[in-house]
Order: sequence, then C-alpha cells, then structure tokens
Amino acid sequence: MSPETEGDTLGGRGSCRASAEPMQKRRHPTHGVEIFDNVPTIVFLTVCTKNRKPWLATEENHEILRAVWKEATAWFVGRYVIMPDHLHLFASPGIPALPLESWVKYWKSQFSKRKKDAECRWQTDHWDYRLRKPDDYDSKWDYVVNNPVRHQLARTAEEWPFQGCLFELRW
Repeated sequence: MSPETEGDTLGGRGSCRASAEPMQKRRHPTHGVEIFDNVPTIVFLTVCTKNRKPWLATEENHEILRAVWKEATAWFVGRYVIMPDHLHLFASPGIPALPLESWVKYWKSQFSKRKKDAECRWQTDHWDYRLRKPDDYDSKWDYVVNNPVRHQLARTAEEWPFQGCLFELRW
C-alpha cells in the first residue's frame, strides 16, 4: 500500500492533506476537499453546536439555515437532517467555487448574525468526508435520515420535521 493510499484508508476523509495517523488519535479533523473535473464531488458534512448544546432543532433555526444555504452558493446543499446538537448535510461545489472550510465558516457566521442569540454557538470545526462512489450517497443518507429515530426523537424518519433537500445532487 502506498503512503497516499494508506492516508485515505486510515482517515483521509476526502482530504488532500490526509494523515496516516489513525483517526482516534487526531484532535482535529483533516480538511481540504479536492475537486476533480472528471469526477462528481459530493461531500458528507457534520457540524456540531458548541459543547453539543441541544438548541438547533427548531422551526426558526430550520428556516434560517435553509435561507442561508440557498444564498451561500459556493456549495449547494442537497439532503440534510438537523438534530438538536448537530446537523448532517451533503454538499457539492457551486458558484463561485470556494474551499469547503471557507463556505462552512461563512454560512455559520450568517446564521449567527440572523439568529442574534449568544447562546446559540457553533463548534469551531466540522467533519467532512468526500463520497467516493455512487452507493456512498444512499448508504450515508440511510444512516443520516434515521438519526432522529435512533435518538428516540421520532418514531419514523418521515415524521422528523427538521430535514429536507435544497438541491438534487447527482453522482
């Protein structure tokens, strides 16, 4: 196994700066999603609230996030699920193309400006994973959409109100 391949296997998370260090020893996630012209780019993203405080899953926050994501077109948000203390979403590069990290910082700051509540704060970082094959999108979505059921917040995935899809992301 080459060093480049080993980094992807042990926690590259779609990053161009992947480390061969096992994920459990890392203190911060590795970032840097490479975008290739000949391969679709879809990223699975997890963003948490500061100290995992459960303030996120409300109708107001859902509306603010949808508005911010629609306006922040450097990345297009596909399917998403908002949980009380974190959210999962799938995104693909938009226009103008910006690094994922810059886009995440931007929409978190826009959300905070609109929310105007000092108690509603985000963790500084996020986790991202570049999907590598078409089946990854469906399997990750199955996991994400059932999060509210696993956390006993809903009986079925369909009844959880804080989820949706803004743009259809195609492999």
